[in-house]
Amino acid sequence: MRLHQMLADAVLVLHFGIVAFVVGGLLLVWAGNRAGWHWVNHPWFRALHLAAIGVVAGESWLGMECPLTTLETWLRVQAGLPGLERSFVEHWVSRLLYYRAPGWMFTLAYTVFGLLVLATWWVYPPRWGKNTKMAKMAK
Repeated sequence: MRLHQMLADAVLVLHFGIVAFVVGGLLLVWAGNRAGWHWVNHPWFRALHLAAIGVVAGESWLGMECPLTTLETWLRVQAGLPGLERSFVEHWVSRLLYYRAPGWMFTLAYTVFGLLVLATWWVYPPRWGKNTKMAKMAK
């Protein structure tokens, strides 16, 4: 396997991981609050989660392609791969990650999901621990 193809597969897996963090993060916050898991309300986790969906929604509103998609595509072209030749990783992760639909549907979905994440901040706010810098600043 060529280096560029391996790097493209690595970018694809990273991209999938970010999507899993965005979707799974919200589910973890809901489930974790019901189960009493305090770590799901840690400010850093919640801020990273909000920032991740914020970037995705912002890119969509601006009509930007995700930089990871752009990088993956460029790496595949550098590997000399035609559109239909796929590695095992690309085949399966792409099937889970990429869908065909009008652009406005993605913008709507990302926006609604982002608003849901924001609403979750209100329902389950991040908890500032006694020893965190943010807790000291809030006093």
